[in-house]
Amino acid sequence: MNRELRTEIFSRFEAANPHPTTELEFRSPFELLIAVILSAQATDVSVNRATRGLFAAASTPAAMAALGVEGIKPFIRHIGLFNNKAENVARTSAILCEQFGGEVPRDRAALEALPGVGRKTANVVLNTAFGDPVIAVDTHIFRVANRIGLAPGRTVLEVETRLTRLTPKPFLRNAHHWLILHGRYTCIARRPRCANCLIADLCEYRDKTQD
Repeated sequence: MNRELRTEIFSRFEAANPHPTTELEFRSPFELLIAVILSAQATDVSVNRATRGLFAAASTPAAMAALGVEGIKPFIRHIGLFNNKAENVARTSAILCEQFGGEVPRDRAALEALPGVGRKTANVVLNTAFGDPVIAVDTHIFRVANRIGLAPGRTVLEVETRLTRLTPKPFLRNAHHWLILHGRYTCIARRPRCANCLIADLCEYRDKTQD
């Protein structure tokens, strides 16, 4: 796929959705960080249901650390791996208070050092909370990038590296959100909805569906 095709793909995404964002609900970088930690192997809908109550009870690192593991668990009990996630949220909140003055650091290495935070979570926070032009590759983006020929790669890091290099700069800031939404609602895993796809004529996927 050449630069002209990539530019047209992202131009169409932008025309259809000029201001894309995450479907996780948050009001601060801290709330976003916690929501993304909780979202591992969970849907955004289930995370939002949990964080509405959790953030009402504790919306800052200090309040969350004070809530503690046992105080966090009741709010997130319906989310998978809630025991480990409660521990990660409590420990992360305490570290933010102890080492960063209660602020979420705008630094990848510092973010990845927090409990429950990997490269994808760090990229989501850097992109969505701070506006950095980085791409967090989840299962949706990995599938879309490989399926449509946008940035094929065998590993998540390889896809991320290629997307970052090959995405035209004017679209890099929002590419993460457009690709996630495309994979979540149109280019779905089992049977992509090619008939309703706004980039079907640009896509290199050979087994396009007709309905």
